Amino acid sequence: MKQCLFLFFLNLSGFGFAQQTEFVDFKIVEVSLNIKPEKQEVEGSVQYTFKVLKSVDSIFIDAQNMTFKTVLMLGNQTISYSNDGKKLWLKHPFKKDSSYNISFNYKAQPKKALYFINWEHHAGNKQIWTQGQGKYTSNWLPSIDDMNDKIEFDLTITFDKDYEVIANGRITNQKTNDSTTTWHYNMQNPMSSYLVAFSIGKYHKKIAYSKSGIPLEMYYYPQDSLKIEPTYRHTKQMFDFLEEEIGVPYPWQNYKQVPVKDFLYAGMENTSTTIFSDAFVVDSIAFVDKNYVNVNAHELAHQWFGNLVTETSGMHHWLQEGFATYYALLAEQEVFGDDYYYWKLYEYAQELLEQDKQRGSTSLLDPKSSSTTFYKKGAWVLHKLREKVGDKVFKMAVKNYLLKHRFKNVETHDFIFEVEQASGQDLTDFVKSWLEDETFLYEECMYSLKKHSEDFRIMHKLDKALKDNSYPSNSLINDYFEKEVSSKVKTYLLSKIDLSKVQDSVLKKAFHLKDLKVRQAIAKNLTKIPLELKETYESLLNDKSYITIEVALYNLWFIFPESRVTYLNKTKNIIGFNNKNIRILWLTLALITPDFERENKQAYFNELRDYTYSNYGFETRQNAFQYLNFIQACDQVCKENLQQATKHHNWQFSKFAKELLKKE
Repeated sequence: MKQCLFLFFLNLSGFGFAQQTEFVDFKIVEVSLNIKPEKQEVEGSVQYTFKVLKSVDSIFIDAQNMTFKTVLMLGNQTISYSNDGKKLWLKHPFKKDSSYNISFNYKAQPKKALYFINWEHHAGNKQIWTQGQGKYTSNWLPSIDDMNDKIEFDLTITFDKDYEVIANGRITNQKTNDSTTTWHYNMQNPMSSYLVAFSIGKYHKKIAYSKSGIPLEMYYYPQDSLKIEPTYRHTKQMFDFLEEEIGVPYPWQNYKQVPVKDFLYAGMENTSTTIFSDAFVVDSIAFVDKNYVNVNAHELAHQWFGNLVTETSGMHHWLQEGFATYYALLAEQEVFGDDYYYWKLYEYAQELLEQDKQRGSTSLLDPKSSSTTFYKKGAWVLHKLREKVGDKVFKMAVKNYLLKHRFKNVETHDFIFEVEQASGQDLTDFVKSWLEDETFLYEECMYSLKKHSEDFRIMHKLDKALKDNSYPSNSLINDYFEKEVSSKVKTYLLSKIDLSKVQDSVLKKAFHLKDLKVRQAIAKNLTKIPLELKETYESLLNDKSYITIEVALYNLWFIFPESRVTYLNKTKNIIGFNNKNIRILWLTLALITPDFERENKQAYFNELRDYTYSNYGFETRQNAFQYLNFIQACDQVCKENLQQATKHHNWQFSKFAKELLKKE
C-alpha cells in the first residue's frame, strides 16, 4: 500500500515544479508564527487562498523538512495529504474556476534561510532574520518556491515584547500580552516567495517621508544613535530621485531598512523591507571609504526591478541585477555628480575586461553567468541602450515596461519590445552584440566614456605618455596636479607611477593638496618613505580616513622602528570600521613591539583573541584570526573558535576558517 501511495504521488508530481502555475493560482497566504529561539524552531499556522485554473487531483506547497498537523479546507473538511520532506502534497478533486481555502499547522527547525544570531550567548545583540533568495523561504514557511507564482503574504508574528519585529508590509495591529507582543503585517499586493522576510532584534527607528508621502523607516541599534545620519545619508534624496527617474510610483506601502549581524550579502531587497549587513552602519569618518549609499540605492531600485516585475528564470536575471546596478549608479550620480558615475562605469569595464582576459565572459542571457556579468555588464547594456535611443525614449520604454507587467513576471524580450516600440528602432543587432554575444565590447565602452567625460580624455593622454615613457614622472605629477583635473585623475596617475622615483618636493606638493583620496593613494603606493618625507607622511595618521590611517600606521611602524612607540601611542584609541581594522592592527603591533607597555601585553593578547569569539561579527573575527596566525599566536582557545567558524552560515567566512585551519 505504501509503495502504491508513493507511486501515486510521484505521478502527481509529473506536472512539474515550474508548471503548477498552469493549474493553480495562489492568491493570499495568511501566516501566524511563534518563534522559539532557544530551540531554533518555528511553529506556525497557515491559511492559503487559491483559485484552480485547470481541474487537478493534487497540488503541492514547498516545505523543507517540516512536520504537519491536520490539513483542513474551509468548513473544517479534512483532506488527504502527504509530506515527502520537500513538498506538502494536498489530494482533492480541485475543480476548474473554483476558489479554495486550506489551513494547517506546522513546525520547522530550519537549517538555512532563517538565522538565529547570538542566542547561544547570555549577552550580546540577539537577532533572528531571514534570507530567501538562493536559500528558499520554504525552509521556514510552507510556500511556493517558483518565483512565477506571486502571492500576497500577510505575516503575524508573536515574540518577546522587548524586541522589535519588522516584516513585509504595513503594521495593522500590535498587541502586547504579558511577556509577548503580536505583530500583524499586511501586504496589499503579491510578490514572489523569495522576497518574504522578517527581522527580529532590539532596534530603534527614525522615520522620514518621501516627497510622495511614503514612510521611510530607518532602523538602528540603540547604541548606534550617532551613526544614523552617516549610515542613511542621502536616503530620502535617492528615493525621491528614483521615483521621478523611473516614472512609476513606489509600488509598496512603506520602505524599511534593517541592519543585521553576519548577513550573507551586502543587502537583500525583500519587498518593502531591505535587510543589510551592519558592516555598513558607519560614522562620518568611515563614510569616506565604506558607506551604505550604493547598497542602499541598489536594494531600493530592486523594489521596482525584481519585486514589482520579476524574472521568469535565471536566463533573465540581468533584468533584476543589471537594472538595480544601473539605477543605483543614476541615484549616486544625482548625489555625487557626473564624475562619480563615469568612474564607476570605468571600474565595471575594468572588471569585465579582466573577466574577458581570463576567458570567463558569458552571454548576459546565460543563467550561469557570473555576478560581474549580471550586475556590471547589465548596467553597461542599459547605459549603451539609453545612449542609443535617447533619454526621453528610454524613460518612456522603462515606464511602459513596468506598468504593463507590474506584479507579474518578465523576460528580456518584454523589455526590448517596449524599447523598440518607443524608439521605432530594430534592436536585433544591439541584442546580439550586447546581450547574446559573450565578448565584452571594451573599446566601445571606452569610447562612450571619452565622449561624455573630460577625465577619460585626459586619461587617454596620460596612458599614452606613460606607455611611451615620453614624459618624466616628476613632470607628469607637477603638470597634472597644478591643472584643474579631478581627484580621480590624480589618484589614477599616482597608481600608475613608481613613486620611489618621484622627487620629494614633488610628492610634498601632492600631500599638501589636502585631498583625502589623493593622500590615501600616496599612502598605498609609496612603500619606501624617504627620511625627508617622514614628517609629511606622519600627517596621514591625522586623516579622516580609517583606510589611510591603517596603511600609514603599518608603513611607518615598519620603516621607522625607532618611532614605533610614538606611533602606537598616537593611534591607541582609534577603532576604525565595524571590523575594528585599526584596533586589531594596533593590538598586533603592540604585542610584537618589545619595548611597548610590557605590563599590558597579556591584556592586549586577551583582547585580540577575544575578537575571535562568535559574539563578534565575522569580519572582525576574520581580521583577528589573520593577525594571530601572522604572529603565530593562535592558541588553543583561538583554534577552538576557528574550528567553530568552519560551521558558520556565511560560506565565505566558513571557507576562510577551513583554509586557515589547514595551515595551523
